[in-house]
Amino acid sequence: MSKVSYYTEDGLKKLRSELDQLRDVQRPKASQDIADARDKGDLSENAEYDAAKEAQGMLEMRIAKLEEVVANARVIDESQLDTTKVLIHSNVRLKNTKMNKEMTYKLVAQSEADLKTGKISVDSPIGKGLLGKKAGDTAEIEVPNGILNFEILEVSRD
Repeated sequence: MSKVSYYTEDGLKKLRSELDQLRDVQRPKASQDIADARDKGDLSENAEYDAAKEAQGMLEMRIAKLEEVVANARVIDESQLDTTKVLIHSNVRLKNTKMNKEMTYKLVAQSEADLKTGKISVDSPIGKGLLGKKAGDTAEIEVPNGILNFEILEVSRD
C-alpha cells in the first residue's frame, strides 16, 4: 500500500509538471537515443546503446515513482488546519536552546523540502520531532550529530 502525502496546490502542480516533462519530452528522447545507438551497428560491442538503455531504465523508474506519488497525493486546505500545534504546512519559529539561535521552518512533504527556503520535510528527524508540539513546548530531537533541543516559539500558517 502506498503512502499518502500532503501537498500545497503549488507543490502538486510542480510534481505533475515534472511528470509531464519526463513522459512527454524525456521518454521520447530516450527512445530516440536508443534507436540512434542501435543504428550504429553491432549491439554486443555498442557502449552507447548500453548507456542509452540504462538511461531509459532510470527514467522509467523515476516516472513510475512520480506516478505513484501523484496518485497518492492530497492537497491540503490550509485554512482548515489546527494552528495551535505543529502539523504539515505549519510555519514554526523555534530557538535552538544550546546555540540560543532562532530559526523558522515550514513543514512540507518530502518532495517539496528545500532547506535554502526554510522548507523541511515532515519525514526528516527535525520534522518528525516537531509534529504535534505547541508554542511553549520543548522538542528534544535526535539527529545524526546528536541531540538537539528546540523551544517552539510560535506556530502559524501562511
